[in-house]
Amino acid sequence: MAKVTQQWECAGRSVLGRVAILAVTLSALVGCAIGKKAQSLPAEQKAAVVEPSPVPQGPSVARLPDGLEGFVITETPHLEAGSRQDFERAIAMMQDQDYDQAVGLLEKVVAQSPGVTAPYIDLAMAYEQVGKLEPAEQNLKTALSLVPHHPVASNEYGMLLRKMGRFAEAREVYEKAITTFPEFLPVHRNLGILCELYLNDPACALEQYEFYSKAVPKDEQVKIWIAGLRLSMKQK
Repeated sequence: MAKVTQQWECAGRSVLGRVAILAVTLSALVGCAIGKKAQSLPAEQKAAVVEPSPVPQGPSVARLPDGLEGFVITETPHLEAGSRQDFERAIAMMQDQDYDQAVGLLEKVVAQSPGVTAPYIDLAMAYEQVGKLEPAEQNLKTALSLVPHHPVASNEYGMLLRKMGRFAEAREVYEKAITTFPEFLPVHRNLGILCELYLNDPACALEQYEFYSKAVPKDEQVKIWIAGLRLSMKQK
């Protein structure tokens, strides 16, 4: 039985701070972290993070070693070699924006390895890219049923719900994820955007932006948002 984990990048790939799923690997899954050490951890060093001790069947969560503030999610479902190869091919297709082909491969992967969250999340992202929002939602729900409040799945689901105009539901998804995984910074950023632009809740937005900015002080865009919010709140 292979120990399967996922990797993601913490940096946003757009103004809205979207998170990109990169790959399933046989290494540690490192969440976005708070604190100077974890904050500056480059992507190429992620594989060097020491894995936690052996875990029982099913997903588990552990803290990062050596004083780093963050988390590791380890899943231990069956993942056949063929599924891993198909998943890697699908990721390459998504990076080339060949989403239709990626959907076909990822559907095959989830059929063969239904207990792994990463293929469901990527499949949802591919479906969204081709405008099929209902299957995108169903795949994110499946991922969240496997690992409740999974930070990446929650982040993607919140953005999908916002796109579908279901703002209150998006907020609930974000807030649940933050309760379980407060170190996953993109959720804070996106909850702030949701509160400011869609829910008319500047206090919520400011709280989330400030939390995020404290951990990611180099994000100048969020600093601008914070300054604008503070000014507008003083003027009211």
